Order: sequence, then C-alpha cells, then structure tokens
Amino acid sequence: MPMNRIQFQPGLSLPAFLQQFGTETQCETALEGARWPDGFRCPHCGEARHYVLLKRGRKTFQCQNCRMQTSLIAGTLFQSTHLALTLWFLAIYLISEAKTGLSALALKRQLGVSYPTAWLIQHKIMQAMAERDAQYTLGGEVRVDDAYLGGERVGGKAGRGSENKVPFVAAVSLNAAGHPLYTKMIPVPGFTCNALTDWAKAALAPGSHVMSDGLACFTGVTAAGCYHQAMIIGLRKPNQVPEFAWLNTILGNLKTGFSGTYHAFNFAKYGSRYLAAFAYRFNRRFHLDTLPTRLLVAATTIGPRPARWLRRAEESC
Repeated sequence: MPMNRIQFQPGLSLPAFLQQFGTETQCETALEGARWPDGFRCPHCGEARHYVLLKRGRKTFQCQNCRMQTSLIAGTLFQSTHLALTLWFLAIYLISEAKTGLSALALKRQLGVSYPTAWLIQHKIMQAMAERDAQYTLGGEVRVDDAYLGGERVGGKAGRGSENKVPFVAAVSLNAAGHPLYTKMIPVPGFTCNALTDWAKAALAPGSHVMSDGLACFTGVTAAGCYHQAMIIGLRKPNQVPEFAWLNTILGNLKTGFSGTYHAFNFAKYGSRYLAAFAYRFNRRFHLDTLPTRLLVAATTIGPRPARWLRRAEESC
C-alpha cells in the first residue's frame, strides 16, 4: 500500500521550529521580514530611510523624512501585547500544526498562561486564518452540502431548533481527476435561496459548476453567476453517492476532530472561526513545513483585533 502523501510529508518539527524562532531576536527578525518583505517603508509617507529605536523592549522604526514612529507590532495582530513574541510564535506553531485544532484549555497548558490569555491568543490566530481564506474563492467543479455545527444544550431545544446549532454550507472544489483542491465552511442565516445567493457571491467564482444534493435553496447560486446541477440522492446513504464522497469525508473529519478537541464553546457566536481554522489547515495540507510562517504573514496583514472586537457576535467573524 503506498504511503499517504499528506500524512508522511516532513512538516516542521518542534526542534527545527525552536532553532529558527527560539529567541526574541529571531522572532523580531522574522516578523520584520513578514511585514516588510522588501524592507521597511514608512506607513505614513512611504519613505525607506529610517532609524531603529528601542522602546520598552520593543523595536521601533522612526522615518527620517516625516519623523513618524512605528513599532514592530503596531498595526498587526500583536499590537498592544505584553507577551513575548517567542510565546506568540509558539502559539502560531502549535495551532497551525494541530491537525484537528487546539482548544484554548490545551493551549493554556502548553504555553503556561492563564485561560483568558490563551483564549485571546487562540481567537486572534483563528481570526487571521479566517480573514486570509476569505480573500479566495472556490472555482471550477464544486460540491456543496448543507450541514449543522453544534448540538442542543441541557434544557434547551432539541434538533434543528437548538439555539446552539449553526447552519453552514460545506463546499469543496475538485480537480479534473475528482480529487479535492480547496474547501470552505461558512455559516449562513438559514438555508434559503437569498442566503445561498449571498454565500455564493462571497465564496464562489462566477461560472463555477455547483453540484448539490437537490435541496431547493441551492438554486440560489445561479443568481451569483454560477451553474447549478441537482443530484437527487433519495434514500441512498452519503457513502453510496460517489459524487459527494470527498465532501462527506471532509465533513466526517471535521466533526470527528471537533468532538475530540473542543468540548465547550459557543457555536452560535464563534462557530465561523472554528470552521475557518479547519478549512485553513485543509487548504494548506500539502505545505505543513511552511504553515507557521504563512500564518505569521497573515497575522501581520489583518491589523489589530482586540478582545472586545473578538467577543462580538458573528458580525466580526
């Protein structure tokens, strides 16, 4: 039996990671390179000439033209943090390399920080994952399905009416051989034509060929410039429909990973971040060795995401 290409790829080992990012100086250098790949440019006037200062232990750049000062972490996900960059980098490594995700409780234990701090780190990093993948759309052959995240709470409603159940659209694009390329898992207000039209405009490239299981709301993708084909599954089980085999496999991995990793979180409020983090890892499954550094670049480009912003409902996710 041939070795699985994904499972047996080298990846980035913890010793190798610590050799590259084990000191604060190494992390500062990496962050500077991720933020300004072509060298420092003043965010105010664009001047390249600058002085380097040290303020409160943080590297600060002063433009020689306009005299504006910019700290290394200002305008990034790390803005206003009092934690060492080595701790942030380690968190990025642990979260990006965890195949089924990493709970805030597990992160707390591995980093040696308080639970509120671990929760904030986790959600900032997952938000970076979500915003990075939101820049891309699925195209070509796409399979879609309706799904729910979460379950009923004690004393609450059961079934689809549960307050903690989040409806979301699961989609995967396929190559010419029928193998998965990229996936998107995005919550929707409900399974209506209007909701699916809005979803398709954000998640799909115009002209995509979308195949669904025949749920009426998926015809809404045509209003977003996509082609729709309904395949009536009837009484067949998901594993009996080869056209949806990969999508069902991905959904199965998602639910298995979530049930084994996360035991208590607000699905309705934060579900989109957890789904986006899963999709982010899946979409980069062939590049495990560069996953942490790519996530670092994402963290430098999305801007500050303070705790109050992160704790807002789905409008911020």
